[in-house]
Amino acid sequence: MAIDPRTAPIRVLLADDHAVVRKGIRDFLLEEPDIDVVAEAADGLTAQALLRELAPEVAILDVRMPGATGIEVVQWLRAERLPVRALMLTAFDDEPIAALALQAGAYGYMLKTADAEEIVDAVRTVAAGNSALDPLIAQKLALHLLKGAGTVSPALPFGIEPLTERERAVLVLAAAGLTNRAIGLQLDISDRTAQGHLANIYAKLQVASRTEAVTKALHLGLIDLPPVDTTPL
Repeated sequence: MAIDPRTAPIRVLLADDHAVVRKGIRDFLLEEPDIDVVAEAADGLTAQALLRELAPEVAILDVRMPGATGIEVVQWLRAERLPVRALMLTAFDDEPIAALALQAGAYGYMLKTADAEEIVDAVRTVAAGNSALDPLIAQKLALHLLKGAGTVSPALPFGIEPLTERERAVLVLAAAGLTNRAIGLQLDISDRTAQGHLANIYAKLQVASRTEAVTKALHLGLIDLPPVDTTPL
């Protein structure tokens, strides 16, 4: 009998070079009936081999690993076009590193100080194709993105309408993981107005979700992330 993909557990690969950390994360993930840890890796190269072989829905990656860093694994996933969504789980709370991970294609960035429940929720969120950011990182990243948001609109492909300055501001904050209410507080508008701006953004960019909107806006140059240090971690 075929397994119904709607009820099948979320298949997760866990990559971290510390065995004790992997065990702790694995133990609380396996307590969840809808999550299955199908493989573990202690370095980035092993993670790549297992990701190619198993293609799980979610890869939980540490930033600093031997062989290949977590960010390099994310870049490799994008280059290989594997249907795996990456969730960074790390001790690094620096917004430039988080920005680099998101630029590379990570769907989420959580800190190891997060509660088990928060990490479990992040896995589910990423598996569903949405972004998951640690609240501390979201706050730092919002300021980081705002500092790097340019004011010149680039040339756009035929059929794509330019975003207004307010829409770009809303999209930058959405990229940082802020809720509609948080966006409203940041820009001194109502959450309904923020939701309306997002709906306009979706229509202009011809997308259906925040993740798609942010990805397409970065690709088109509608929003920019500031330069980050690419020195090996």
